[in-house]
Amino acid sequence: MSAMLRTAGFVALVVSAVLIGEQHPGFAQSTSFDDTARFLAGMPPSEGSALAPLTQDPAWQQHARYFNSAFGNVDKNQFSKVRAWSSAKLTTPHQVLFYFFSGPDFLYANAFFPNASTYVMVGLEPVGPVPDLLRLPRGSLDDALRHIEGSLSTILTISFFKTHDMRMTLGASSVSGTLPILYVFLARSGKTIHDVTLIKLDDQGVPQPESAPSPPGMKNPAHGVKIVFTDESGREKTLYYFGANVAGAGFKSSGLEKFCDRLGSGDAFVKSASYLLHGNGFTDVRNFLLQHATLVLQDDTGIPVSYLSSDKWDLRPFGRYTGPITMFARNYQPRLTQLFQSGAEPLSFGLGYQWRVLGSNLLLATRTGGGTEPNPNQAGASLDGKPLASTNPDDSQPSSVAPAPANPAPKKTSKKAQRQQRANNTVVQQPSFWPFFWGRRY
Repeated sequence: MSAMLRTAGFVALVVSAVLIGEQHPGFAQSTSFDDTARFLAGMPPSEGSALAPLTQDPAWQQHARYFNSAFGNVDKNQFSKVRAWSSAKLTTPHQVLFYFFSGPDFLYANAFFPNASTYVMVGLEPVGPVPDLLRLPRGSLDDALRHIEGSLSTILTISFFKTHDMRMTLGASSVSGTLPILYVFLARSGKTIHDVTLIKLDDQGVPQPESAPSPPGMKNPAHGVKIVFTDESGREKTLYYFGANVAGAGFKSSGLEKFCDRLGSGDAFVKSASYLLHGNGFTDVRNFLLQHATLVLQDDTGIPVSYLSSDKWDLRPFGRYTGPITMFARNYQPRLTQLFQSGAEPLSFGLGYQWRVLGSNLLLATRTGGGTEPNPNQAGASLDGKPLASTNPDDSQPSSVAPAPANPAPKKTSKKAQRQQRANNTVVQQPSFWPFFWGRRY
């Protein structure tokens, strides 16, 4: 009975807000993108927002208390340490961050790379519609808040999304897709959202309105969202999230390769990525990062260390590499074990599939003088169809050609010795979780 009364009260507040908007159109227009983000994040919207009456409902207040506690705890125990580490170790950040296989994980992108001005994130899950909370069916908003809470449970505890949970929670909600999650993460990170535009890429990698027709012959353009926001200091930034399958030829055929190429060089971040960059199915993505990234921060699911040659990259290991979890055992890297044994720096936080502190690893790869020389004038290049001219010596090389694994092969050891070496370095394996890819796996 109490649950029925709470639902009835929430419906009454939704109806009253809608009626207010109908009677006072100017009032309804004050429901901004930022107000919606703050409401979904359990934070009060601006004064005069049409969503303000809904914050009096006990269900929303319970939602706000839950998120206040959850985000407060994760900031204290995790992100404060990540920010401190980033400030000390990532001392030459760039304007662009490429975060492939990210899902809607803006939390870690912002914590590690707070100084970026353009964030490019790519995952399988579609963006979904722009949330219009006042137009939702009666009684559905309370359910949507519960689904958002459920969808964030793992990233707030073990640093990545679980595929099945995300599919079952957001997929069944009236507020669907990645956009509500991005809203929550932006609001809880202290950002102010100013504009949200649904987009898709044309065959030149130029963003077009979602409603625009696709070029003839382009079957699977990347669909996404462009979010313009300001940080705590008032600096304007842009977040692009694309829901696209970049396996095989997908990175090129979707327009994403040309889109990213227009941005020039930048930093790259890879975490909990199912070891996709280890195989041949994502050669184009791997090559793009090797040619365009000036810095790569990754756990062991990122670019295999054999591609990061010592004449082009300075490698700094952090934490402890104990090999992959059981379901990805075939992706063990003997060379990465040697690198970490040669002297890894401590890591005070955990992340990735080996999410406990004593089992987590990060590799910071910084480009040195060899190989591709990024063009600093290209960062932040125009995306309106007029790319800046490149002076990178390797830009003429076709990105479809995979670089040969670098570094001389290590001295061979017997299988028995390798097994013993792994046993000596292995801590207790954590439970195997599906990675962040929501709707389906590559």
